[in-house]
Amino acid sequence: MRPVHNSVLYCLLPAPFSLVLRILVLVLVLLCITPRCQAVQAENVTVLEGGTAQISCRLQNYDGSIVVIQNPRRQTLFFNGTRALKDDRFQMVLFTPRLVRITLTNVSVWDEGGYFCQLYTDATHHQVATLSVLVPPETPTVEVKQEAVEGGEVELTCVSARSKPAATLRWIRNGREIPGVVSQQDNGKTFSGSSTIRIPVERKDNGAALSCEALHPALGGQKRIRHYRLDVYFAPTVRIVPPAGILREGDSLSLTCSVVGNPLPRNIQWSKINDTLPDRAEISGPTFQISRLSQSHNGTYLCQAQNNYGRAADHYTLLVYDNMSLTTTALPTPTTQPITFHPATPTLLTSTFAPKSEDPGAVVETHSAVPYAVIGGVLALLVFTVICVLIVTIWCSVRQKGSYRTREPILAWY
Repeated sequence: MRPVHNSVLYCLLPAPFSLVLRILVLVLVLLCITPRCQAVQAENVTVLEGGTAQISCRLQNYDGSIVVIQNPRRQTLFFNGTRALKDDRFQMVLFTPRLVRITLTNVSVWDEGGYFCQLYTDATHHQVATLSVLVPPETPTVEVKQEAVEGGEVELTCVSARSKPAATLRWIRNGREIPGVVSQQDNGKTFSGSSTIRIPVERKDNGAALSCEALHPALGGQKRIRHYRLDVYFAPTVRIVPPAGILREGDSLSLTCSVVGNPLPRNIQWSKINDTLPDRAEISGPTFQISRLSQSHNGTYLCQAQNNYGRAADHYTLLVYDNMSLTTTALPTPTTQPITFHPATPTLLTSTFAPKSEDPGAVVETHSAVPYAVIGGVLALLVFTVICVLIVTIWCSVRQKGSYRTREPILAWY
């Protein structure tokens, strides 16, 4: 049988099949006459800003061909292990037939991108190692739009100025999250974010603890926390701490004015209603003292305090007894009665104690009932004594008349 030549075979096949067959034959010939193929592989890297990145190029079937590493701007960093770019942050740490590795210290977000591992053979092979830079957030800050006043609202904003990617912010109070309005801004390579809350406040909220937490992949499950305490402003309250027991002539009086407010009033004023303070009165801040009391010191003493959000006062009615009255009658102890001021309507102290004031912002005083109770007790005792005497007198009179009528028939019988 006569053999068929290849050219004849190609001619016998249709044109498309003939072309495919020629390509297959060429590939088989190349595989037979060339060594095993060389290749390069690159690994992606993620590093924190300021850290050190290791960029590795893995080689396969390396035969000494040229290896080039380039940065994202396609500038050559190393040519076969030799430095090509004057940047001391890049160092060649390993060059073997299987692995080429360089390090980059003090990494910044501007170093981010693809680093090229290129192997120059008959055909150029290259792979890209992507460098990703994480920027962890700093401890967030708290911004207060306006001061917190009793009965109003306070607006608090938690701010994370810089991170990559954007940090997750949340407000916490008493172990519970407070939903906030979140906003983020792209600053090019980094992000900033904020979370804003509005909460009503009362004076009991003064000093309440809140915290703003920043969560981020670069923190490894930890948090950056900013603690904040509410500073709620409110009008003062005043209370006079009275002495125990009753006061005799010759005793000493000591009153303490307890003031609560935010801000705390700096000045505490003592005065006597409708009179001047006694000469022997001594004032030391919240303490008021009078030595060697006499009945001339009787009266109502006033303590008042004021801040930018209102004023308040309390008064104490002093009643000094002589020693004779104490041996005959048990007397009650004087008491204090608070006075309420309306901050919206300031009033003069000399006029606020007039009866039947028509001013709605006037000071209202409840007078002590001690003198009236003493007089009423004495009158009641006198009335009771008189009634008892009358009852005894009438009873004796009736008995005497009954005895006289009983004896009269007996005398008549004799």
